[in-house]
Amino acid sequence: MSHPSFDAEVRRVAHLMADAARSVILPFFRGNALDTQSKLAGGYDPVTVADRAAEEAMRKVLAEHRPDDAVLGEEFGHKAGTSGLTWVLDPIDGTRGFVSGTPTWGVLIALSDADGPFYGIIDQPYIGERFEGAPDGARMTGPLGSRELHTIAPRDLSAAIILTTFPEVGSAADQSGFQAVASKAQLARYGMDCYGYALLAAGQVDLVVEAGLQSYDIQAPIAVIQAAGGIVTDWQGGPAHEGGRALAAANREIHAQALEILQKY
Repeated sequence: MSHPSFDAEVRRVAHLMADAARSVILPFFRGNALDTQSKLAGGYDPVTVADRAAEEAMRKVLAEHRPDDAVLGEEFGHKAGTSGLTWVLDPIDGTRGFVSGTPTWGVLIALSDADGPFYGIIDQPYIGERFEGAPDGARMTGPLGSRELHTIAPRDLSAAIILTTFPEVGSAADQSGFQAVASKAQLARYGMDCYGYALLAAGQVDLVVEAGLQSYDIQAPIAVIQAAGGIVTDWQGGPAHEGGRALAAANREIHAQALEILQKY
């Protein structure tokens, strides 16, 4: 598989951004005086100084190395470009996990064109694991070294492991759809944030089902999972890169079983 806009420079700049975000975020993680604000009136959608500083650091890298590309980030919105490519950034995906001290959050970096993301990184700075999906394959680096990523082989839904960040996000209908699939699976685990998608790409689990997503929540996971052999769609089987509901699956067989259930919701 190849893509006309992917080259070594894309990879180099993406890793520069991930490194920059790591260095900014880690001094704040598990800090005792983390300044947290909620972006959601009447609810809790936290944002921290670390979120903003990390996105600023990544945008600085892009301004220096790829000024013609557009940028879409969670904290500072959209910057127009002229190249036809857009970097989609979530400086801390899983801020609830971040402020709770759990290592399920991550830095999300994707590069997309009109058809969606074709390159992505899921980086977990505290654990030191980085998951990368590109047209030339998927790989991870971490404390135990580097390896290629491949999703798990097909098996029946009754033997599957399913992950989600529910019930933190999503409507009652969204939660009912997830529960309908989870009730058929062997094991369900909750509160996984973006790390759940990384585990899917790494061949640990079969499914991730979520809703209420923004484009910056899902584009990097799409790129990583697809490069590892998986599939990501919305709950009707269509594209998921604009956000909303997402069904991420290790293979087309388990995707078809879950989709048959979720289409009813």
